[in-house]
Amino acid sequence: MTAEIEKYIEIQNNIDEILKNSPFKMSYIIEKSGIKKPTFFKKLKEKRFTPEELLVISKTIEPKQWRNETKEEILESLKRSEEDFKNGRVHDYKDVMEATRLRLEKYKNENKLL
Repeated sequence: MTAEIEKYIEIQNNIDEILKNSPFKMSYIIEKSGIKKPTFFKKLKEKRFTPEELLVISKTIEPKQWRNETKEEILESLKRSEEDFKNGRVHDYKDVMEATRLRLEKYKNENKLL
């Protein structure tokens, strides 16, 4: 339990850097948090988000975590994929990879990362 509390304190103390390094715009994070903009920035400056607020923020900026899907959910997903394919709702691999490369390049340039 001590490790979890120490991790929480570390996150609370570094939330400004965590948000700064997030791939999401601050306006998006604020919107998803449900906190009014002036209040959000005051909490950010004072580093005094509640645990519940930090949880909402973390769910917003963290990549979607995998979950254990049931057999029925997997089969339903496959069925939707087959319907998409039959109805022509597909994207060319080269186009998807090029769009991804451009988005990564733009992100890298904006954030001077990588």
